[in-house]
Amino acid sequence: MHLEIPGDITLSFVYCTECDGDLAAMYSRTKRLELGIYSKLMVELRNEDPNSFQNFMRMSPAMFDELLNRLTPGLTRPSTNYRANLEPGLKLAVTLRHLASGTKYRDMAYGWRVPHNTISKVVREVCQAILEEYLDEQFTCPSTEEGLRQPSNEWMQRWNFPYTIGAIDGKHVACKAPLRTGSECYNYKSFFSIILLAMVSSDYTSKFLWAAVSGNGSASDAHMFNHSELKEGLENANITGWPRPDPLPNNTQDVPYFIVGDDAFSLRTYLMKPYSARNMTREERIYNYRLSRARRVVENAFGIMVNRFQVMLTTMQHYADTGRPIVKACMVLHNLMRSCYPVLQNQLIDRQLPSGEMEPGAWRRGQNLQDTVDVQAPNRDFQRREEAAEPTEALVQLPSWCRSMAGWDGGCIKRKCLDCVDIVY
Repeated sequence: MHLEIPGDITLSFVYCTECDGDLAAMYSRTKRLELGIYSKLMVELRNEDPNSFQNFMRMSPAMFDELLNRLTPGLTRPSTNYRANLEPGLKLAVTLRHLASGTKYRDMAYGWRVPHNTISKVVREVCQAILEEYLDEQFTCPSTEEGLRQPSNEWMQRWNFPYTIGAIDGKHVACKAPLRTGSECYNYKSFFSIILLAMVSSDYTSKFLWAAVSGNGSASDAHMFNHSELKEGLENANITGWPRPDPLPNNTQDVPYFIVGDDAFSLRTYLMKPYSARNMTREERIYNYRLSRARRVVENAFGIMVNRFQVMLTTMQHYADTGRPIVKACMVLHNLMRSCYPVLQNQLIDRQLPSGEMEPGAWRRGQNLQDTVDVQAPNRDFQRREEAAEPTEALVQLPSWCRSMAGWDGGCIKRKCLDCVDIVY
């Protein structure tokens, strides 16, 4: 068919019965099958190099297949006369690659042969499908006293800090400046962000037990916690199965179970924080040392997750409303890997060698996290004295912990450890 236009210009149109005249749609679909990453590169990696497939998708082929099987019903859309719908496997692969690399949609469009505006819709669709399918399954806490006492025993065994249920902290995830919001999302670090407030378990791979991503950058961690359902449950003692107070070893006074946090939070019977750094006694320094060692697990959890899903490592090219489901989906996938595919953690986390030395995991060796490697202590004498101390004394030995308590007035608690091993400062 020819269309005559004044000026001796002739435009030719080719009618295609397969796609009802839409030649551009047929061209994209054909090129996607011939040259696209999903139909070529991923098939090659799956068949010839599973390790590279895992690095590319941040998960093994087995986990990818499981995700695809469970998400296919929610991602399947009926085709129209205009064009065929994208298959669920392609949608999932595009989304996982975006979460793993943080690459812009326009850059991804060339390799995946999918328009950038379509990728934008696909990422939101897949993240929502992940949340609907896995959120309740992966963010579940024990609902009995015995079930919650088990995490407390793990905190005691791993970090020598008893009666702890979890560690809580916040993280700023950089995002695009939302339209017409002023400084609402502008934080004290001088960039626009949303706040991720999370509580993790004692395991070094750090499964997220609870999380909230509703805060804007201008808010503080304490503000988010004070307006959260977790704080309301702890304050009113209406969390199902929360353990009743128990006495410390070699003591008869009951002590409540609690979570641990940093200086941003208020001291409560259910939340322990460090002593002020001014004029600390020896017992207070020991307490701060042990609390810091227990609390840092949540920092490591953020580092591991962000290094795995690097869309959160730099400024997300999303507005806050779009970025929040993406952050939630990353946490769900992190928990899924932690619970169902622990082999994926082996090279990522830190290990303690038989000699007692720590071998840094891959998350610490990432180029984008180079500033966290080989951090030098400001006081070299302190560092040498600490290295000279017996590691087992600081990490394992726990004589009758805290025979007495100080600062107990029914509303808050501060602990002085009068019988702990002497930590060299």
